Amino acid sequence: MSTQTDSTYDEAAIEAVPDLPIVRITRDFRATPEQLMRAHTDPDLFVRWIGPDAVNARIDHWDCRSLGSYRYVAEHDGVEHGFRGTFPEVSSDRIVQTFAYEGMPEAIALETMWFEDVGGGRTRLHAQSLCDSIEGRDGMLSSGMDVGVHEGYAKLDRLLAAGDV
Repeated sequence: MSTQTDSTYDEAAIEAVPDLPIVRITRDFRATPEQLMRAHTDPDLFVRWIGPDAVNARIDHWDCRSLGSYRYVAEHDGVEHGFRGTFPEVSSDRIVQTFAYEGMPEAIALETMWFEDVGGGRTRLHAQSLCDSIEGRDGMLSSGMDVGVHEGYAKLDRLLAAGDV
């Protein structure tokens, strides 16, 4: 997949691929690829930035390695929402995982994420979610996931700036 390094993505670009059940996210961070990989694979860091500001997350299970699995819970106003999946591949520069919201366990997405050093102390996160259907993709997009992406990545920016990653 070709990338465009002459643009910057200080805020996440979230796009649906027309006629395909795919969502793509692109976002730049002032970080190294290794820092972003760590933020996505270390459960103690992941739980500190994932999701909207109004959500408290906890890890129930985290085995982030090729053929591993995970489950975390996001709590909002006393209501818990579980998310789970597997890690078919975790390498030094790429994560492939399945993702399912337990409230809709039949809607499983296959997500691929990689980190590109774009120079100047910045790394571009690329994420692609292949959903089970166009309707599943549209449901994901209308679920408020954009709030979680934007607020979560802002929290990750703060962790990176503080030197916590």
